[in-house]
Amino acid sequence: MNCQKCRTPLKLDNSLQDLHPSAVDLLTGSSGHSVEQSTSTSRTPFPEERKELYDKVSQDASSPTFKRVIPPARHGIGSQPAMAASTKAGLKDNPAMSFIMLTDSQVVPPQAMTNGTGNTRSKNKSRKRNGAADDPSDPEKPKLSQQIESTTRLFEILSARSDIDHPICTECTDLLLSQLQSRLSTATKERDTYISFLKSLNSSTPTSSDLSKAQRSLADARNAESKAFDDLLALENERETLDAEIVTLEAESLALDAEEQDFWRSRNAFALTLSGFQNERDALTAAYDHDAQQLERLQRTNVYNDCFCISHDGHFGTINGLRLGRLPPPQNVDWAEINAALGTAALLLATVAEKLEFKFQGYRIRPMGSTSHIEKFEPPSAPSSQSSSKATVPSAKTVPSLKNPSSSPSPSASVRQQPKPITTLDLFSSGDLLIGNSLLHRRLDAGMVAFLDCIRQLGEHVETTSAAAAAAAAAAAANENSPSSKSASSPGGGGAESPNSVKGRPGVKLPYLISKDKISDVSIKLGAGTDETWTRACKCALTCCKFLLAHTSNVGSARAKR
Repeated sequence: MNCQKCRTPLKLDNSLQDLHPSAVDLLTGSSGHSVEQSTSTSRTPFPEERKELYDKVSQDASSPTFKRVIPPARHGIGSQPAMAASTKAGLKDNPAMSFIMLTDSQVVPPQAMTNGTGNTRSKNKSRKRNGAADDPSDPEKPKLSQQIESTTRLFEILSARSDIDHPICTECTDLLLSQLQSRLSTATKERDTYISFLKSLNSSTPTSSDLSKAQRSLADARNAESKAFDDLLALENERETLDAEIVTLEAESLALDAEEQDFWRSRNAFALTLSGFQNERDALTAAYDHDAQQLERLQRTNVYNDCFCISHDGHFGTINGLRLGRLPPPQNVDWAEINAALGTAALLLATVAEKLEFKFQGYRIRPMGSTSHIEKFEPPSAPSSQSSSKATVPSAKTVPSLKNPSSSPSPSASVRQQPKPITTLDLFSSGDLLIGNSLLHRRLDAGMVAFLDCIRQLGEHVETTSAAAAAAAAAAAANENSPSSKSASSPGGGGAESPNSVKGRPGVKLPYLISKDKISDVSIKLGAGTDETWTRACKCALTCCKFLLAHTSNVGSARAKR
C-alpha cells in the first residue's frame, strides 16, 4: 500500500495482518449506523432563531455525499468465491485502495485478542519447531486475499468517517496535525470574535433619542438623495443639450474644413498661375533687356564705319585696308589695289548721296568694284562760256534742295532742250606703259577730277543743310525759352528767320578746300605732278570722304532719335 498524499510505500503493522475475521465483521457491520449520530441535547451557544433558520434550510437540502462508500457486511467470509466477489466489489468501490493501521485494542476486546494471539503464536512456534510446512488447507489461518480485503474495508471505514484519505505515512500525519492545529486556532479566534461582538450588541441597545436621531439622519439622507437625483437629471439634460451643440459645432467644423480645403486648392492654383505669369514676365523682361542691350549696341554701331573704314598707312590713305596712291618703287602700290580703293571710294560717295537724298549735277557715279566709272552729262546747246563754267564748277544755286532734288527747267529752256550726251570717265587704270604719264592717265585724270567735283558738290550740300538745321534748332530753343515770342507773327516781329539769315549762318564745311582739280592746293591729276603729290591729294580726298561719312552717321542718329 501507498500513502494517499505523498504516494510513499507503506508497511502495515502486524496487528492488521493478524486481524480476526469476527472483529472485521463487527467493524463493518456497525459502520452503517456510525454515520447517523444524534445531536447533543446540551445547551447550544447560538440563538434559537439561527437554529430555526438552519433547520429550515436543512429540510430543503439534499443528503450529504461521502467520499467513501462502505459496502454492506458479507456472510461466509471463509468461502473463497464469496471472498473473491467481495474483493472485486471493494476494488470497484474504492479504486484508491486506501488502508489504515489499526491496533488490536481498536478492533476486538483485549481478552479475545490476547487469547487468539496466544493460540496463534503457540501454534506457529510449535509448527516452526516441528519444521512442518504451512498447510494452506488450515481453516484457522486467513488467506492473503481475505487479509487484503479486510484491511481495505477498514481503511474505507476510516476515510468515510473523516475528510482524510487513509492510509497516510508518519510525515504526512505530522503535517496534517499541524494544519488542523492552525485551523483550530483560527476557528477559536473567530468564535471569540463573534462572542465579543454579540456581547457588544447585547450591551449597546439604542435608546429612543438615538432612534429619533437615526430617523432624522435617514430622512435628511433621503432628501439629499432626492435633491442629488434632481441635480443629476438636470445635469443629464444639460449634457444632452451640450451633446447636441457639440454635434452642431462638429458639423460646422467639417464645413469649415471643407471650405478651408477649397480655399487652399484655389490658393495653390492661383499661386501656380501667378508663378507662371511671373516666369513669363521674367522671361519677357530678360528678353526685353537683351533686346534693349542689343539695340543700344546696334545704335552705337556705325554701319558706315564698318562698311567704309578710312584710315592711313604711312603716307598712304587707305579705305578698307586698300592703299590709294603711288610712291617710288620701294613703296610702290599695284594698280589692282588702287583700282579697288577707287571703286570703294566711288561706292562711298554714291551711298552718302543716296542717304542724304542728294543728286549730283552733271554726274552719275557707277560703282562697279575695280572697274568703277563716272558718267558725265554734257549740257545742251548753250554758250560755250556758260557751258564750260557750268561743267567745271557748278554754282551753289544750281544744287537742288533736299525736298526737291530734280528742279524742272524754265519753259524757254525746255523748248531748246536736246538729249544730253554722256561721257564715261574711268576710275581705274590698266598699268604703266612706255608712253608718258600725261597720255597714259588722261582718262584716269578726268575721272579723278569728276570724283573730286562730286565731293565738292556733296560738301556744299552738307554745308547748306547743316546751316539750315542749326538755324531751326536755335529758333526752337528761342521759342521754348521765351513763350511770348510765339505770338510775334507781325512783319516787324522776329517769329522766323529769313533766308538771308540762314544763308549767312556758318555750316559744316569740308576739312580741305576744293577748287576745280585741286584739293588743298594739290592737283588730283596723276599726270600733272609727281607720285608723291598725287598720293597726298588722294589722302586729302579720302579725308573729305570720311568727313562726309561721319556727317551722314550723325544725320541718321538724329533721325532715329526723333
